[in-house]
Amino acid sequence: MRNAEFDREQVLRSAMEAFIAKGYSKTSMQDLKKATGLHPGSIYCAFDNKRGLLLAALEQYRNERRDEFNSLFDDAGSVLKGVEAYLEHVVEECESENIKDCLLQKALSELSQQDEEIEKVIGNMLKDWQRAFEDKFHRAQQVGEISGSKVPAELAQFFVMNIYGLRTFSHTNPEPGTLRNLSKIIMDYIKN
Repeated sequence: MRNAEFDREQVLRSAMEAFIAKGYSKTSMQDLKKATGLHPGSIYCAFDNKRGLLLAALEQYRNERRDEFNSLFDDAGSVLKGVEAYLEHVVEECESENIKDCLLQKALSELSQQDEEIEKVIGNMLKDWQRAFEDKFHRAQQVGEISGSKVPAELAQFFVMNIYGLRTFSHTNPEPGTLRNLSKIIMDYIKN
């Protein structure tokens, strides 16, 4: 059988969008065909099955989000400004009509206790993300940007929990400016 030629990154981005929009279980092979432009046979050939496509999409998502994370902090000029830029980015995503959910959060809530491997992959990705924030908060304390009285691991847990909360709360269609105000409260807690 001949290998199908396609832009793997674009296919995975399209699959991510489909999985975010409908969830894993409700995303059919026809949905994936429409989203990716690949026939089901090509999806099976390249990724084994829908589950394999989800695992590949999760890996792509992790890589893209890691690059985005690094870019936001590299461009910020200081750790605290990087945290603010990251939070602003989340708020902008939540306020957009297209992106409210995180693929990891959506897949974990749907597949938790149903697929041990996927749950472990997502859990590890989320732990890595939280550790990255823990490292940033530790650095911010070292340079005096935030108080040394708070534990960086707890700040990271608090921050990540609030990002989940913002994403979930955005589905209630809050009044304009509400998410931005909440993000200021989050930042005030971190700074003080």
